[in-house]
Amino acid sequence: MAIPQQEGSLLRAPTDQKYATLERQPSSYKPLETFALEKEKHYQQQYGDMYFLRLTKLKPAVEKIAEEAWDGFQIAGETVRKVDRVLDVRQGELCWVAGTIYMEMPLKPNILDDISKDHWISAPPPRQKYLSPTGEDLTMLEDESGRLRLVGTPLANEMLVTGCIIAVMGTENSNGDFEVVDIKVPDLPPQTERWHTSSPPTNGTPRKKIKLDDDDDEDMDKPAPAGKKIAIVSGLGFSGTYSEHSLEINLLMEYLLGEALDSATQESVSQISRLIIAGNSIALNNEAVSHDTIGNTRKAHKKYGYDSSAYNPAPTAHLDNFLAALLPSMPITLIPGYTDPANVSLPQQPIHSAMFPQARTFGPMPPTDGQPKQTGWFDTVTNPFDGEIEGWKVLGTGGQNVDDVFKYVESEDRLGMLEAMCRWRCCAPTAPDTLWSYPFQDDDPFVINSCPHLFFVGSQPKFDTASIEGPDGQVVRLIAVPRFSETGEIVLVDSETLEASVVRISVS
Repeated sequence: MAIPQQEGSLLRAPTDQKYATLERQPSSYKPLETFALEKEKHYQQQYGDMYFLRLTKLKPAVEKIAEEAWDGFQIAGETVRKVDRVLDVRQGELCWVAGTIYMEMPLKPNILDDISKDHWISAPPPRQKYLSPTGEDLTMLEDESGRLRLVGTPLANEMLVTGCIIAVMGTENSNGDFEVVDIKVPDLPPQTERWHTSSPPTNGTPRKKIKLDDDDDEDMDKPAPAGKKIAIVSGLGFSGTYSEHSLEINLLMEYLLGEALDSATQESVSQISRLIIAGNSIALNNEAVSHDTIGNTRKAHKKYGYDSSAYNPAPTAHLDNFLAALLPSMPITLIPGYTDPANVSLPQQPIHSAMFPQARTFGPMPPTDGQPKQTGWFDTVTNPFDGEIEGWKVLGTGGQNVDDVFKYVESEDRLGMLEAMCRWRCCAPTAPDTLWSYPFQDDDPFVINSCPHLFFVGSQPKFDTASIEGPDGQVVRLIAVPRFSETGEIVLVDSETLEASVVRISVS
């Protein structure tokens, strides 16, 4: 019986039209072990050594810039001179010196406050800013010899936080304070060319194909379409109920898989070569935290700070299902965040694969003797993350570094903080003062030795992007990735131009 075709009818006869099979663009990916810690970690060391390590590494760079800028500089006939240590500054002499900034702020968190929380009925809410409304904050410059208080108008025009290395020019006044005339920072480090450590793929390279329609997946040898895209999403916020924004999550999954889209959008989605999840994939269990801070009702269940009665396995199970649905289609890089099941102190180590019984089947094969470590389609990495994607050097974090710097300054400009970190050559300057960190003794991995081409940070209030340039032609694309649970936005980065765009998924 023939089925009549009528205009506007949902019941239609089979069509003989052939649809082209779309291929997922291959991903060129090389993670680095810059922030990986040894399995045997020790916390007996002093944290102060990190600041001396940072100063030792960055002092030559900032002194070189300062010397070039201030060579022969005169004020009232007096030529500025360099002093090697803070304690060598003499009153009334025009000089410059390099050191580490320390912000003396009464509202900063104190370890004694953390200890006394056990005796409070409820802990005070976290502060949005450490800035004192009465102007009690002090800016100090320190090195191995001592500290010097900085004053002057240039301080108000320069973004400064604890842990950044700078050089200051000025003179000491009668009060013993250093009147600052000018400030210099290390600026952007040297930047390598694209494809510095890997080879670009050729058109004839076999690639992983994805089936985006109902046709059979066949081997095809086509030239690679111009331009790939890197998708970055943050703050998925899977909760125990999975009901708060589950529809947006499902729509995000369908978008990335190319389902329920027109042919033009499917072709655009097929150019996404990799998905990066930048922190806070699990929602913070505020209910468990509030119960834990009221009285001592849960103290009996706690052992070594772990409360088994407050653990809910549902959020990680939902995240595992989400990852397992996407991984047959595209490779995924998972960066932990503050609310994720990883160590709290930076650098956060990769979330253990045991948390993802389904997704881990797409992970790397166990290493064998004499064989180099391989990377699977599912790669759990550190926070911060350092690697090479599509030939570009990429640096990304889950957002804790920017959120902590935000508390030190009056500015609301998150991109300005990202730029300042690049010019300070340090991606987590406030660690370990107010940002928990591992006590490194031999090296400070937070120092940026090689300038990235792409620097992104997750879990930010809104999407923003900019491009900055360095003195030697360095160009860095900065991206603030918004929380998906609040904005429904995912960022797409063009792999050729590093231009960033945003796709918003919303439900009326």
